[in-house]
Amino acid sequence: STLTSNHILVHKQIWQFFATYGNVGRVSIIKDKVTGMSRGFGFVHMDDREEATAAITALNGSDLRGRTMTVNEARPRAPRSMDDRGPRPSRSGGFSGRDGGRDGRRDRSRF
Repeated sequence: STLTSNHILVHKQIWQFFATYGNVGRVSIIKDKVTGMSRGFGFVHMDDREEATAAITALNGSDLRGRTMTVNEARPRAPRSMDDRGPRPSRSGGFSGRDGGRDGRRDRSRF
């Protein structure tokens, strides 16, 4: 498909851009879980820190297919608090809050 061939082309171009500065271990383009389309960012893993730094310095702000690339070192994900997880599912429904069987345990043979 066009989407797949376009993804492969972009992947190869990114690989080639970074390979100019050293050995590229892996290129990962992050895709949307639902649509499968690129989310507009990714990760390039390079084996040598000095080579990676040279690539960052040289490629940050460069053009890739009409888009300006922002290239920087990946930062660890910030820890997420319970409040950052979005709405919580309801705890009601099912057998919650009722005895349902002997000694508070649900009798599995009954529905």
